[in-house]
Parts: sequence; C-alpha cells; structure tokens
Amino acid sequence: MLDNWKRIIRSGFVNFWRSGVVSLSSVIVLTVTLFVIGSLILAQAFLAASLEEIKAKVDISVSFQPDATEEEVLAFKQDLLSLPEVAEVIYRSRDQEYNDFKARNQDNDLIMRSLEEVGNPFMARLNITATDPSQYENIAAFLQSESALVAGGRNIIYQVNFKKASVDALSTIIIATQRVSFALALLAVFVSLIVTFNTISLTIYISREEISVMRLVGADNRYIRGPFIVEGIIAGFFAAWLALALLYPSAIWVKNATSGISGSLNLATYYLDHFTSLALTLLLAGLFVSTLASVLAIRKHLRI
Repeated sequence: MLDNWKRIIRSGFVNFWRSGVVSLSSVIVLTVTLFVIGSLILAQAFLAASLEEIKAKVDISVSFQPDATEEEVLAFKQDLLSLPEVAEVIYRSRDQEYNDFKARNQDNDLIMRSLEEVGNPFMARLNITATDPSQYENIAAFLQSESALVAGGRNIIYQVNFKKASVDALSTIIIATQRVSFALALLAVFVSLIVTFNTISLTIYISREEISVMRLVGADNRYIRGPFIVEGIIAGFFAAWLALALLYPSAIWVKNATSGISGSLNLATYYLDHFTSLALTLLLAGLFVSTLASVLAIRKHLRI
C-alpha cells in the first residue's frame, strides 16, 4: 500500500509538471482567489481596529447652564460616578475652558479682543466615558430623564453632545463590507472551482491513452484517480504560498498609505503576528477548492 501511495504521488507530480501551462493557469487562478480571501481577512482586521479606536475616543460631553454652581456640577458628577455604566467623569470648569481657549488662540488678536469684551462665554463641562461603548445610550437616556435633575428639581444641563453617529456609521460600513467581502470570496471560490475543474478535465483528456492502458493491465481505481487529485492538491499548495507571498508587500503598501492616520492598524505587523493562522487558513482554503474541483472532474470524466 505504501508503494502504491508513493507511485500515486509521484505520478501526480509528473502530471502536474508535464501539463505545464494548464497547471500554471490553475495555480494563477487559485492564487488570485486566495489573495482575495487573505486581503479580505486583513481588511476586516483593519476596519475592526479602526472601529475600536473610534469607540475608545467616543464620550458624552455635558455642558451646564451658566448659572450652575460648581457645587451643583460636582454633585452631579458624583451621581454619574455611581452609575455602573460610567467608567470615568472628567470635570472642566468654566475658567479651565476659558484659559485653554485663550492659550490655543493667543496669536489671534481679533479673538483675544473679543474675549476681553464679552468676558468668559464658556460653560462648565463633564466628559463621561462608559465602561463599554454599548452603554452610552443608557447614559444618554439617564441625562435626559428626571433622575438627572439636581436637588430642588432644577435642570442645570444646557447641552448633551454624543458622537454616536460616527460609531454607528462605521459599524454600518463594517457590516456592509463583511457582506460584500463574503460575496466576493464566494465568487472567487466559484471561479477557481470552474478553472481547476476544467484544468483537471483537460489533464484527464490528455492522459486518456495512458488511462486506457492502465485499465487494460488491471490498475487499481485509486492508482488511476489518485494522481489527478494529487495534481489539484499541488496546485492548491503552491497557490496558498504564492498568495501569502503577495499579501506581505500589499500589507506594507497599506501600512505606508495609512501611516498618517492616527490609530490605524499596522497591517504589516498584523500579518507577521498572525502569519500562522493566515497561512493555515489559505492552505486549507486552497486545498479544499483544488481537491473539490479535482474530485468533481474525476467523477464526471473518469468513470471507472
């Protein structure tokens, strides 16, 4: 049995190299398919990292009425900290806001003169960070409820700013990208199946005289079918490594293209850190597609 397996594998390699251009076309199409799949994996990682980065920067900013006292604002801060959804609350007084604005615009004479005339137009502010991004809506609901009123029933909140739209927009983009990516991956796999199927079919046709001789001398069915499956496996194996080799320079290009974007994922580093899982995924995908196409071609054109 071991000798038979050796002969089958050897015959598969011989047929693969002998087919030349036919085998090369199968490898190229499989490489493109696996490259698309690998690119989609990296793209999803990039988008997911971008979403997490935006979520980390999202907070709720609460501005207070000009007549709200510091004691009232600090008491309200303590009420917020008692909520399980709140991780951190940073207090910014009117004077802090005013001094920071002056420092940022100290070279603008018009703004500085305007501030001297109107005084301090800023309001005290609280920046609220949630324990989890999904909790921001609960915090926003609390701020709009009667529970947010200070003692005596006075509402000291002037405005609530919540950058929920940016998170929702990116989440929608990621979901849409995942769906499009899945459709593209299916299309690429389908094209690869067709091309590999036709490649193995052509190889069977070219080898029809050898197959007839093997049948006449009583060759085992596995020995006749096996080399064609081995051909498909070889094509999938080479295609997976070629796709991996092409992904790395692509990841470097994306890294350089996004170097100016704050918090963007370094895809080159991600590629190296997850090389094993990427290689295993592409190898399994390549072997699955090529083997399935080989089996289908054998079942249709090689009836024994």
